[in-house]
Amino acid sequence: MHGFAGVGTETLVRKAGVSRGALYHQFGDKTGLFADVLAEIESEVARNLAAVMLTGDQNDFVAAMMRAVDTWLDACESPQVQRIVLIDGPSVLGWTRWREICQLHILGLIEAVLAKGVEDGKLHPLPAKPLAHILLAIADEAALYVHTGRDRIAARTEVVQIFEPLIRALVKP
Repeated sequence: MHGFAGVGTETLVRKAGVSRGALYHQFGDKTGLFADVLAEIESEVARNLAAVMLTGDQNDFVAAMMRAVDTWLDACESPQVQRIVLIDGPSVLGWTRWREICQLHILGLIEAVLAKGVEDGKLHPLPAKPLAHILLAIADEAALYVHTGRDRIAARTEVVQIFEPLIRALVKP
């Protein structure tokens, strides 16, 4: 995978079988196309996270969140997710635009789950929005840690060991 900087507009239009004018008309420029691709990937990952959280015992917040962590780490094994979501996304679009796209999908899902947990009295009454940002930052860094680790299996095991007590700390006794 070449990344955003490694693929020119001419290569994009040739591979897609469209004209440069069609690209500019539909997306404005290569960055606009990238933003749409990022949004599609984020949407797909968010759908998968939501689906896995709804399997099993939905009253067990920790188990649901740990299923989401595993699903997120699985998704981040995909070179497309690694490159587009974690690496190129913030640098190509800038942190603000990248986060706006993420907020519509994965960040929004995390925030909604946390807000519902607080509303239902299952979680400590913490502000859901900043907590969602913090948890997503941890998840993104965890995925990068696993991806860049010499022993990715051991790195993933370590990350999962850390996540569970963090998530348990959110649950009211």
